[in-house]
Amino acid sequence: MERQRRPDGHPGSDAHRPERTTIAHRLFRFYESCAASGLPELERRATTVNTWWPEIEAAIISGVSNAGSEGINRSMKTDARAAYGYRNPANQRLRARCATTRRARGHLTTHTSGRHSQPRHPRT
Repeated sequence: MERQRRPDGHPGSDAHRPERTTIAHRLFRFYESCAASGLPELERRATTVNTWWPEIEAAIISGVSNAGSEGINRSMKTDARAAYGYRNPANQRLRARCATTRRARGHLTTHTSGRHSQPRHPRT
């Protein structure tokens, strides 16, 4: 199945992805500048890039990123640290969900028993 191309110039479109020859040329320039610098930190960086190159190249060519899921995970972990010690685990889950889903904000309820187990309805 052939991948569809977006004609609108969206950053995820093929129009913004470099060709393999361009990638190879830039990679060679990167290795060359790291070697010429004589700095051990840059030599180590070049070694790391060389180790991870198949994955890096796949990300450049495909344009696929896991940045969205990484951002959500970071947000949930930050909220979990702030919510440490909640007495009610349902509220902790609710806060994590609220922090990471825009659509659900304001529409979430905890399904626990107790005085405030259901959302309050305004008095008419």
